[in-house]
Amino acid sequence: MSDYKALYRKWRPVDFDDVCGQDGITDILKYEVANSKLSHAYLFCGSRGTGKTSCAKILAKAVNCENPKDGNPCNRCEACRSIDAGIATDVIEMDAASNNGINDVRDMQDEIAFTPALLNYRVYIIDEVHMMSQQAFNALLKTLEEPPAYVIFILATTEYHKLPTTIVSRCQRFDFKRISTSVIMDRLLEIASSEGIEITEDAARIIARVSRGGMRDAISLLELCAGSRLPVTTELVTTTVGATGREGTAAVVSAILKRDYDALFERVDTLVASSRDLAVFWQELIGYYRDMLVVKTTKSPESYLDLTDSELVALRALSDRFTKEMLLYHTGLLEDALFAMQKAFAVKRTVAEITLLRLCDPALDTSYESILARLSRIEEQLVGGVSLPVAQPAPAPTPAVADAPVQSASPAATEPAPVADVKPVEKTPTPAPKPEAPVAERRVLRPLRTWSEAVDRVRATSPMAAAFLMKAKAYTTEDGGVVVKLGSTFERDMVAKEGAPEALRAALSVLLGHKVESDAVCFEVENAPVTGDSLLDLIIEAAEE
Repeated sequence: MSDYKALYRKWRPVDFDDVCGQDGITDILKYEVANSKLSHAYLFCGSRGTGKTSCAKILAKAVNCENPKDGNPCNRCEACRSIDAGIATDVIEMDAASNNGINDVRDMQDEIAFTPALLNYRVYIIDEVHMMSQQAFNALLKTLEEPPAYVIFILATTEYHKLPTTIVSRCQRFDFKRISTSVIMDRLLEIASSEGIEITEDAARIIARVSRGGMRDAISLLELCAGSRLPVTTELVTTTVGATGREGTAAVVSAILKRDYDALFERVDTLVASSRDLAVFWQELIGYYRDMLVVKTTKSPESYLDLTDSELVALRALSDRFTKEMLLYHTGLLEDALFAMQKAFAVKRTVAEITLLRLCDPALDTSYESILARLSRIEEQLVGGVSLPVAQPAPAPTPAVADAPVQSASPAATEPAPVADVKPVEKTPTPAPKPEAPVAERRVLRPLRTWSEAVDRVRATSPMAAAFLMKAKAYTTEDGGVVVKLGSTFERDMVAKEGAPEALRAALSVLLGHKVESDAVCFEVENAPVTGDSLLDLIIEAAEE
């Protein structure tokens, strides 16, 4: 039988001082042990790999240690060695995922009636306690509230919100935070140095980032990379994890800005051909957009980003080419695509490619967020001095020219011609060209948000007219006027009766905050929708060209 242990088990902390990134918690536990101010029940909450189970085992050793030192176990006495070896009968580790029934709790209650066999305290470590059934929680309540003096409960969970408040209120709660990237990186370099693993600092930083604050995940990934018996470099880590790396992600963002469709399709094809998970690449892309938002919105982004100086410079250069609205719009599209990938595994590639195309061209999306992002870009261009093209007026119509050529006058032509006895032919006068109908001037109409309230005010004096106005649509114009569009000429005629226009103007004057004159309200019959681009689309397209 091999004595080999996984690195995360071999390097598990043996005392409170060896726990990384949880100084506030370990200081309190050391104080309670050193001063014999122990609680009967502890609740350790936090994400995986942050030291919950390790602290539980250290606490079990510390309360039973024969020679504790400043709250830390000595790790040399019989009690400490038996607990480390897992043969101490008075320290019981339970997995609530498989021992979550009421019968398991009743068996535990029967054991509690007996005093510890060899140690000072009987310690129950219940891992993933949130998976216990409601009946098991109810059976545990009384025992958890008033256990015997020689019993200590340590509950650990990754999903604190699933615990009943009756359980939480009976425990001393500790929240284990995610371990920072720098702390994990230092620990990885220490382990690699002791284990003879050749690793670069950049590779250790990438492993620390990927682990997302979990020390156990980071050490396991280090062991996986070291299994290749090659120096652990950034390329090896990204290949092992299936990640693209910041440089590759930055290249994708740059391709989106340049609308380089070939580069985007090539990147997706490379990821699929190498059997990498597109969801992992997608999460990296979302994370990169998050970093750009941090740079765009904060004064000191280096405080919130675990980046080197060169990475921060590259990130800032890309973020300067985006507006905040465009970054938020892109992030929303990426999040929606990630949810779609999680539901439809077979079409991940299609979802990724379509979303990248939509990121390249916001005009393909007619949502409010897309229009807002495009407008924000126009505002920046206008501030920078980019002028929009102005439509030239149509040329005036040229008068018709007679078909007969015009001959130059000669001296002979000035003499009077002899009068012939010929009846003159009457010429039909050429009709003057009709003036072209003036082109309808485009208006910018904005929906009147207080229209329903205005109709309610009209109903008090003209209920019949209000019935037709309720079905109408009202808009405000740029000059402060109001346009009311009705469904038919009959409705327009009915509204014009019974003094409804005067009541409507009075109501609008109150709601709009200024006097509405009689000529400021225009009643129109709503025509069929006009096809073609709106004025907003024309402005946006002109500015983006």
